[in-house]
Order: sequence, then structure tokens, then C-alpha cells
Amino acid sequence: ITNEVFMVDLAKIPHLLVAGATGQGKSVGLNAIITSLLYKKHPNELKLVLIDPKKVEFSVYSRIANKFMAAVPDEDEPIITDVTKVVRTLNSLCVLMDSRYDLLKKAGARNIKEYNQKYINHKLKLTDGHEYMPYIVVIIDEFGDLIMTAGKEVELPIARIAQLARAVGIHMIIATQRPTTSIITGNIKANFPGRIAFKVTSAIDSKTILDRTGANQLIGRGDMLYLNGNEPVRVQCAFVDTPEIERINEFICEQPGPIEPMELPEPANEDGGVGGNGGVDARNLDPYFEEAAHAIVLSQQGSTSMIQRRFSIGYNRAGRLMDQLEAAGIVGAAQGSKPREVLLQDENQLNTLLMQLRNS
Repeated sequence: ITNEVFMVDLAKIPHLLVAGATGQGKSVGLNAIITSLLYKKHPNELKLVLIDPKKVEFSVYSRIANKFMAAVPDEDEPIITDVTKVVRTLNSLCVLMDSRYDLLKKAGARNIKEYNQKYINHKLKLTDGHEYMPYIVVIIDEFGDLIMTAGKEVELPIARIAQLARAVGIHMIIATQRPTTSIITGNIKANFPGRIAFKVTSAIDSKTILDRTGANQLIGRGDMLYLNGNEPVRVQCAFVDTPEIERINEFICEQPGPIEPMELPEPANEDGGVGGNGGVDARNLDPYFEEAAHAIVLSQQGSTSMIQRRFSIGYNRAGRLMDQLEAAGIVGAAQGSKPREVLLQDENQLNTLLMQLRNS
């Protein structure tokens, strides 16, 4: 606002949460961030993972996919629009993060900067699997939509990446329209210290994202508050329109550089995921299996004693039923005396899962 250029280093933030009502400049803000990263870094130093449930916001970047993107093998498009592929990609990033930490440990480096410095100065043995590590920036537009459709499956890898991935150069930028507490949970808030708030509709939304009011009084059209630490700073976001982005992409395409997207490692196949139904044999299921599944998803309470009372069965049978529900990916693992976590949010997801079970 004071007519000075305001710049921050994403590596220092390290993860950024962006919120704002529809049409207040959120997607333009993300485009400005992506564009400034493209200006700043060579394709060998930076890879982007773009997740776009709206399907149209990031499609303009598909031309530079070979140069700047990272993707899981066998994916048709590097820009991810399908929710099931989002979970796969995030799990794949968790695998990459772990393998990078192993390499850092071998190299005796504390972070990606020291590691790459050693690599450039030929202080690492290539026979040990060492390679140059590009920074990876994961950008998610409309995070609320992902949480609605995939729930815990998306939230867990995101929280894990946000907690651990800073030292290995993986950074996240998440945008959402409705900053409610069900979408931006405490777990996510704690790990995303950098916040950008465009104009929001109510003071409660402003409190959720910035922990104070103020974002509800902004003018809109790219007027934003940036918070990292103590006091928010009011900034006017730069405007980048589509023709400009297309010209930048065209210029990047003409430059020499990588000829295919960076390959992310295959994600570990977890038994019992919603798609996998690992370890569940439909023929050996308890007769009460479907009724118990409906009861648990409706009440969002996964306790063995509730199943005992509801179906008048003994503890052993209720325990076996619970194990089958866990193997099918309906409830989480046992947590001592506490009720198990219910992994499905509504009956639609449950009906889809039961249909898959019957067909398998």
C-alpha cells in the first residue's frame, strides 16, 4: 500500500495458507506466486505439484508441465484434478520426503541447501544414490472441496508434509474459500505459520485464518493481509492476467531444459484404503457387517460397545466385526480405550465402498 515492493521467501515461511471469499483475488494471488517462482528459479531447481479441483484454474500451466512439474508415474496429466489421484500424489510426496531425509542423513547435511551445496562441490559419492534435489512446491486450489470429498485421507499426508518437509525443500501453499474450522483444522493451522487473507465475508472467518478480525474489512480485488508471526501487513496483491501467463509459458517452452516431468516415487500401497479394501473377503464378512457400517458412519462413533448394545452380540463377535470394518477402511486403528476414528464422512462414501466390496 505504501508503494513499496513487498517480498517474502517461501523457504523461510515455509508453508502458506491462503483464504478469501469467491472473486476476491485468491486465484490471481496464486498465479502471482507461481509466476514469481517461475521467474526466480531454473526448472532444474524447482518443481511444482499443482492440484486443482476446479479443473480450470491451473490448466494454463499445462504447456510447461515437462519443464516445471513433478508427477507420479502413469498419470495422464501432471496437473491433478481428480481427488483419488490427489491422495496418491500426497502419499507419494511423503515417500519422497522420507527418502530425501535418508539421503541427508547419509550426506551429513542438515537441510536441502547444505546438501545441494555439497553435491555441487562434488563432496558426495554418486554411488550412494545422491542426486541434486530440486525444491518442490505443492499448490492446492480449493482445499475445502478436497476435505469434503476425501476428508482424513487428504488431511493426514498434508499435516505430515507440513510438519516434516521443510528441511528437505518441500513447501505447501493451500487456498480455500471458506476458512471454517472443519476445513482448516487445528492440526493444519499449527503447521502453516504463513497466512494470506483476502476479503472474507464475516469476522469469524477472519479469526479462523488470522486469529484476529480485519480481513472482513478489506476492500477486495487483491487487497490482502499477510501474517507471519506477530502483526499482519496490509499488501495489494499483484495482478497477473492470463495472456501474460501464456507469454511467460511460451518463453519457458522455448528454453532448453528437462523434457519430461520429474518422476515422484510410487506411493506405498496401504491395505484397507478406501480404494483397496485390503484384507477383506466379502464372503467371510459378518452378517451384521453392513448394518454396523451404516450405524457407525451415521453416528460417527466407532466403539465396540456400541455395536454390542445395538446388535445384542457378545464382545468377541463385536471385536471381530470391528476388525473387519477396520480392514475395509471404514474405521481407523484401535486407540486403547478411546473410540476408533471413523474414516468415512457420509453414507454416500460408505455405499460406494460397500458396492466395491460386493463386486470384488
